[in-house]
Amino acid sequence: MRTLANIEELLPELDHCIADDLEDQDLDFKQWDTKSRDKAVRIVVQMAVCMANGGGGTVVFGVADRIQGRKNAIPGVPPEIDANMLKKAVYDQTDPKIMPVFEELTVLEGTGRVLLMQIYSGLPPYTDTAGRGTVRVGKDCQPLTGTLRRRIAVETGETDLSAEIISATLQQVLSPTAMETLRNLARQENAPGDLLHLDDQRLLQALGTLPDGKLTKAAILLAGSEAAIRQYLPGHYWLFLHMISDVDYDLREDKVTSIPQAIERLEALLHPYNLLTTSKQGFYHFEYSQYPKIAVREALMNAFCHADYRLAGPVMTKLFNDRMEISNNGGFIAGITSDNILHHQPAARNPLLVEALTRLRLVNRSNLGVARMFSAFLMEGKRPPLIQEIGESVTVTLLESPLDADFRTLVADASKPPLNVDELMVLRHLWRNLIADVGELASTTQITKARIESVCKSLARRNLAEPASEESFSHWRLATKIRKKYPLVTTGTPREQILMLLRLHPKQGLAIAEILEEIAVGRSMAKRLLEKLREDGLTRLEGKGRASRWFPEQE
Repeated sequence: MRTLANIEELLPELDHCIADDLEDQDLDFKQWDTKSRDKAVRIVVQMAVCMANGGGGTVVFGVADRIQGRKNAIPGVPPEIDANMLKKAVYDQTDPKIMPVFEELTVLEGTGRVLLMQIYSGLPPYTDTAGRGTVRVGKDCQPLTGTLRRRIAVETGETDLSAEIISATLQQVLSPTAMETLRNLARQENAPGDLLHLDDQRLLQALGTLPDGKLTKAAILLAGSEAAIRQYLPGHYWLFLHMISDVDYDLREDKVTSIPQAIERLEALLHPYNLLTTSKQGFYHFEYSQYPKIAVREALMNAFCHADYRLAGPVMTKLFNDRMEISNNGGFIAGITSDNILHHQPAARNPLLVEALTRLRLVNRSNLGVARMFSAFLMEGKRPPLIQEIGESVTVTLLESPLDADFRTLVADASKPPLNVDELMVLRHLWRNLIADVGELASTTQITKARIESVCKSLARRNLAEPASEESFSHWRLATKIRKKYPLVTTGTPREQILMLLRLHPKQGLAIAEILEEIAVGRSMAKRLLEKLREDGLTRLEGKGRASRWFPEQE
């Protein structure tokens, strides 16, 4: 949901991009149809249904989504259009009834007003009174097909398979080994002691998996025997493959066990291959795993928690020479995509199972698991995980990349308060690039250009980053003291770096001494590169001797 202030901050971006680029799961821009009031009202109703089915959001009427340039992109909403009339139309023409909130934003362009329609999350599915409906998926409104209706039922918890009651007693299905493993894993995560000291039945009751003494499938997944899992969750098993190529493997293990036993065994299988790197810092030697253990645990827990147990197929872990892939059946839900998963509201496919594991601190209901995975890699200077939806499954790929000891030291020195995921991603990008523009940084952090500046300013307050030019905040780089302290590995050739530096200082230019402070080349090399750039018509030299300065030529 976006506020009036949020939209006011976004509108200046229309001078640099189209409104469609600013849209998201919870935000859409729509041009008002001035030719037909009836058609315009129908669009309002359709968007209300779409947003309500997608978890709520904001629709901004009066902004064209395919025109760049604020002046032409905001024709506005005619002054005679009454917000109360629109509110009544949405209420009368939807089933179940949707009650939107309309807000007016005054602008200088067009008619002088745009309207914000705020749709709050409810209990979908919603349709219009004729039974038609769409659902917000990413930036699109997709037809409310049978598959999507089923997905909505999953998202709202109406069809929580893990909460289904089964006709068996706890003694018939319980595995003492699974219960002990569950306690051990929870103890590692510092779960409350008063929970762990309960006997088996009271512990499962406290976790909510034995409502009114009745057995649920969540209890089977947490502590069931192999026979019980095969009987009541026949599609559930896990598979481990150690790959020697993309198609061949030399080690395979597949089993039917409870989730805690699966996690414990998979971590044991991965351990011999998860090599350690030792880094000396002062008098201390620290060991770092190739794949941070906290990230591996989070990826495995997510796979089992969000698996669609209606679909027969394993939670699969494939270990390659350069990556680890962990996948589960069941695609993204609730509008989550690969591009917004870091900042999207959490959504559980198996709410009862997730709630039970949350109480044991094995998962986090606030969607911090994904952030913890990213942080574990980023703080060591490594490439962050890739999370992809492939058909009706989700794959988390943990990429092999070397420890960057200097970057890890930098992060450790700046640990009070700890850097968040966005700050880590921006900092790592600046570490590996001489200069980065706001658009480039936004694409690496899954947040909009309008918000990326606040992340950069946060790093600046911590003396980690600074604007690359005094003329604007459109380009950023590491703070001067950081660049002087560490030998940085940057992308781009020295020629490209010099040209980029000059283009950031088009008015005052740069002396060769200033260029040498930024670029890791010798004076003679810098001179040769600058002369070649001048021959190519890309730079010019003004002044003589110590007063000489290099300038970029206009493109």
